[in-house]
Amino acid sequence: MSTASVVEELTAALPAGTVLTDPDLLRSYERDEADLCTSGAPVAVVRPHTTADVAATLRIATAHRTPVVPQGARTGLAGGANATDGCIVLSTTAMDQIIEVDPVNRYAVVQPGVVNASITRAVAEHGLRYPPDPGSFLTSTIGGNVATNAGGMCCVKYGVTGEYVLGLEVVLASGEVLRCGRRTRKGVAGYDLTRLFVGSEGTLGVITEITLALRPIAATPLSVAALFDSIPAAGAAVEAIARAGAVPSLLELLDAVHLRAIESYRPMGLPTSAEALLLAAVDSAEPAELDVIAEACRASGAVEVHAATDAAEADALLAARRLAHPALEAMATDLYGDGGALIIDDVAVPVTRLADLLAGVARVAEDTGIVIGVVGHAGDGNVHPNIVVDRTDPSSLDRGRAAFDAIMELGLALGGTVTGEHGVGVLKRDWLVKELGPVGLRVHRALKNALDPLGILNPGKVI
Repeated sequence: MSTASVVEELTAALPAGTVLTDPDLLRSYERDEADLCTSGAPVAVVRPHTTADVAATLRIATAHRTPVVPQGARTGLAGGANATDGCIVLSTTAMDQIIEVDPVNRYAVVQPGVVNASITRAVAEHGLRYPPDPGSFLTSTIGGNVATNAGGMCCVKYGVTGEYVLGLEVVLASGEVLRCGRRTRKGVAGYDLTRLFVGSEGTLGVITEITLALRPIAATPLSVAALFDSIPAAGAAVEAIARAGAVPSLLELLDAVHLRAIESYRPMGLPTSAEALLLAAVDSAEPAELDVIAEACRASGAVEVHAATDAAEADALLAARRLAHPALEAMATDLYGDGGALIIDDVAVPVTRLADLLAGVARVAEDTGIVIGVVGHAGDGNVHPNIVVDRTDPSSLDRGRAAFDAIMELGLALGGTVTGEHGVGVLKRDWLVKELGPVGLRVHRALKNALDPLGILNPGKVI
């Protein structure tokens, strides 16, 4: 069937203004924020407001065997939301209602287009919080967070998105609506289908409603910053903190490349002579825990340990951490002009191997002659080696990709995973195959075929 007939059927079936076909608008929906990942041109963008709109879209897509690429705010960093040629982009950003907040049972029911930070503000009125806070929490939508099982800076204590998803409403490729999960605090009836869809990156169904667990608001965090003259020493401090039994609410790492990039991008007096900065926070009722963390840093070779004297200073350090990505983008532009680009990596290893990973990344940078800045959630063993390349220079691209592959290989060799929180998308499909092995890959494909037999949902992503 023709592209025109698909668009005509969508336009006839959906409310006015839901289907976008203007070429300039379509171009803005082609990709997420991942550099150097392939993308294509959609035939239409559908912006549904209801589950019924999503179901109608998928029924039409199935009838025409037209690919559908679900999208949220397109803040992803692995190409998971990139359009393919001839696809329908299904953007859920207009499904932005907070349906219910239950302060007694401590859950919220939301549509997928609600921005992460909006949930935080809404539930705070009830003395509650939704802990997961990816770096893009001010702009990323909860549907995308669930689809990628996003992490964030507080994961070291509070865990990733999936640990807060109690239930889902999902529209399958056929247009059928599935409800899975629960609103009770306990429940083990049947297979855990909710967990199956969390992190599936839109390849198994389109999430249209999410029930989230909430937690009481924590105490005002106290924070400490430790400076190191080597990045492996910072990694050793992370292990020492874990061995000491401390439970920080945040434990973040910034290397020298990022410290200098952030200070150039937005001067705030960061210690640019240091090789690494470890930022820790504690939000428990035991402030002595911060002393344990500080002592572990000193014992691991910290050249300076500084406790924030007030909330404003602590907030400034956290703000600096959140600037890591835009600051390194600016650095790439400073180095290579319009050709400046980042290959953003996301590898996680056991905390006991973090120092080895950090030392290995430094060797990769030296061997390839490529600038690699390391930032990340050190307390989880999850870091982002960000590789700076010149997209106009084939040699730079080749060396950048070689560095990316070497870091992936190193992460797996250290008992880790090729993605801790960004997802697989386009960027890491080949590496996922290596991590899963043949049996794991066969099971993944069997699940995909069972739920999406025509292969129309987000093709080319994950597997």
